Amino acid sequence: MTHVLDDLIWRGLVAQTTDVDALRAALDAGPVTYYVGFDPTASSLHVGHMVQLLNMRRLQQAGHRPLALVGGATGLIGDPRPTTERSMNSPEVVAGWVESIRAQIEPFLSFEGENAARMVNNLDWTAPLSAIDFLRDVGKHFRMGTMLSKDIVARRLGSEEGLSFTEFSYQILQGMDYRELFDNYGCTLQMGGNDQWGNLLSGVELIRKTRQQPVHALAATLITKSDGSKMGKSEGGAVWLDPGLTSPYAFYQFWLNTADEDVVHYLKVFTFRTQEEIEALAQSVAERPYAREAQRALAGDITTLVHGAAATEAAIFAASALFGRGDVRELDAQTLRSVAEELQTATTPAGTSVLDALVNVKLVDSKSEARRAIKDGGVYLNNVKVLAEDATITAADLLHGNYALLRRGKKALAMGVGNAA
Repeated sequence: MTHVLDDLIWRGLVAQTTDVDALRAALDAGPVTYYVGFDPTASSLHVGHMVQLLNMRRLQQAGHRPLALVGGATGLIGDPRPTTERSMNSPEVVAGWVESIRAQIEPFLSFEGENAARMVNNLDWTAPLSAIDFLRDVGKHFRMGTMLSKDIVARRLGSEEGLSFTEFSYQILQGMDYRELFDNYGCTLQMGGNDQWGNLLSGVELIRKTRQQPVHALAATLITKSDGSKMGKSEGGAVWLDPGLTSPYAFYQFWLNTADEDVVHYLKVFTFRTQEEIEALAQSVAERPYAREAQRALAGDITTLVHGAAATEAAIFAASALFGRGDVRELDAQTLRSVAEELQTATTPAGTSVLDALVNVKLVDSKSEARRAIKDGGVYLNNVKVLAEDATITAADLLHGNYALLRRGKKALAMGVGNAA
């Protein structure tokens, strides 16, 4: 059986550790209690958080004990961003986001058995702490030179906006979290993204100085696309785990549209497929890229992880139905609304001519072009070929009273919307 650390390394998920040999020995001697922190800076996690969620799951499956920390305290501050200071949200808003994020984390971990996961909130030990106690018991162990040398701090200090003391103190709070979890749960490993390396080390150093004990940190490689751009963004913004913000259909499509150059790497990072399975899919990409077997495997696996098998099946059926390989009338209103968000749309109330609708949704540039397309047999309304140039969109054509799927040729899709809402 592959060692969990070797598996992480093979998947390209280890950027740096405090001491890889010492960490390997600790994992061998285990079980190791480890933690990852998630700050509630929005109501939902996004796909970028999946790296840490899946790493937590991998270690738990290897017999180690996870602590999932949702930062009710650090979420009130926010870690420094590379450009500008974060907007502060009210305690009530952050408390609501804490609960939402806890609910999103829970399905990834097991809360039963000898290595059961535990959820923790750093507000529980931070809120009762007085400013004097914080400065005497925690702050005195941090050195300004070290803190100022952190990349993100140095960049912000050199910017026009500068860096507030509030943001500057974030690394101290994160270090205090690690010590708290060390004291109360025997936690000896913190994991996070490579951009958090300085914050990870703050806890390692605080425990070394105040408890005279060595502990570990592991930073995961930041996931980017082959062109160097940040992974996890669609044209509409972040790809969220909350189905109310990113529908299962849109979520599935995001992964299905992964470039050939990225898909094998993403299979390693975002799925639990074995090395042999991924190598077979890599061969498929090289020899039969048009089949998109790797993309379908990636999209299916991760959508099932996040939204469940039923939602994945519905997303697959919707994708087929849109291109005539299923009855588009069987799609529910929520799925059609999600599809509309992904396509070019225009208002097309009942009585709109198909010619006008084609122009309005920009499938053609003019009515004359629309007439030629219909004459050539290349226009479809709800996947039914339009035969007459004077055809109109009727009330019966508006699926769920609002949506009319327009297609030109095999692949060009758009959506007419009956009401402007």
